[in-house]
Amino acid sequence: MRPPSALRTFVITGLALFMVTLDNLIVTNALPAIREDLGSGLEGLQWTVNAYTLTFAVLLLPAAALADRFGRRRLFLGGLALFTLASAAAALAPGTGALIAARAVQGVGGAVVTPLTLTLLAAAVPTARRGLALAGWSVMSGLGVALGPVVGGAVTEYASWQWIFWINVPVGLVLLCLAPGFLRESRGDARRLDPAGTLLLSFGLVGVVLGLVRGNEHGWTSPLVLAGLIGGTVLLAAFLVHETRTDAPMLPLALFRARGFTVVNLLMLAMAFAVFGSAFLLIQYLQAVNHMSPLGAGVRTLPWTAMPLLAAPLTAPLAARLGARTVLALALALQASGLAWLAASLGPDTAYGAYVPGLVLCGIGMGLFFAPTAQLVLAFAPPALSGVASGVNNTLRQLGTVLGIAVLTAVFSATGDMADPAAFTDGMHVTLWTAVGVLAAGAAGAFAIPAARRAATARRPETAEAVPAAA
Repeated sequence: MRPPSALRTFVITGLALFMVTLDNLIVTNALPAIREDLGSGLEGLQWTVNAYTLTFAVLLLPAAALADRFGRRRLFLGGLALFTLASAAAALAPGTGALIAARAVQGVGGAVVTPLTLTLLAAAVPTARRGLALAGWSVMSGLGVALGPVVGGAVTEYASWQWIFWINVPVGLVLLCLAPGFLRESRGDARRLDPAGTLLLSFGLVGVVLGLVRGNEHGWTSPLVLAGLIGGTVLLAAFLVHETRTDAPMLPLALFRARGFTVVNLLMLAMAFAVFGSAFLLIQYLQAVNHMSPLGAGVRTLPWTAMPLLAAPLTAPLAARLGARTVLALALALQASGLAWLAASLGPDTAYGAYVPGLVLCGIGMGLFFAPTAQLVLAFAPPALSGVASGVNNTLRQLGTVLGIAVLTAVFSATGDMADPAAFTDGMHVTLWTAVGVLAAGAAGAFAIPAARRAATARRPETAEAVPAAA
């Protein structure tokens, strides 16, 4: 395809990806303002984040299969329209319940758009330039993550929290007008869908998360909490049984027969659990206890959120010298050290400078984590299932975020209180040390990964083809 067409495709998919990834973290600095304006409690704030992440995680793999069957450009436009409409609904939400519902629909749109940005881009770029295009795609994703807290803080401080959602609307409308003429329609293999598996996984996760979120407030033995935890667990068990028996599983469990694949994905789950669960509470701590403005809190988290852009280029030479699993262990150890630094230093009157080393360590560790994870996931997956394997890994990252926010907030609620700075600090100490334990266990567990097969490095050209299918 001619280079101008590839450039136009990159512009459309890059902007769409930036908008969706921005919304992963843009809401974090607005949570205190949302709590004050809508009278939301900690449970409501959790669902404001988790409603988006949960629907995103569950529908990521089914959305890729639907796009292969019905047309990638067509589904991309549908997902983009849904995301844009849901953003407007979130901005207009009169209460917490309406906001949570809008965020859930946003997650559906995001689950459709995100993998297709990479699939459409890879199809439009000549093979010789595909590496450069994928690097640009990664930069757009990284910028969305890095700037999310800053943009969210600035918009909340100088306008209102509603505008963190309104800003998506004009961008979405422009993209919807340009995309039909800029993108080429394509399809993949018409894979069979697994609606039963999708429903079992969705309701199972909602039940478990509902029980975790409400446990401290309603009592861990209350009928509502027990129904959520037990019912959700039963549905998740039924999902696993169903996946072993269906001819077209949403999650091919055969992938997990490889020890390396299983361990790497558990490490992804652990990293997202500890890091993003901690970040959810840390942003609120900076505003509620250290009295930072929304913008001030966003800017001061940049040593964490922006550092991966600087550290990521180091992963290739380090992996070549030390091995991917050693780099993975180092990445988790650095993140554990960073959270340990924060847990040991934070207090009601602690100066910001005392936090910076911990934030930098977390950022470097995060920057070193994702590339070796992707490399090892593909190394332990059959070539024919490379795209699905990448999608599974990304899904588990989202699920780790959901569970991390639910579990670590439950730990915080049992040991601290948001209404009192001293109690808030006490709860943060316990929460962060819990996250440190998870990351430290992950760093040690990384050495359980078998040495990756040499064939993995020989398959680099296939990797560029495989990742777009479900990244």
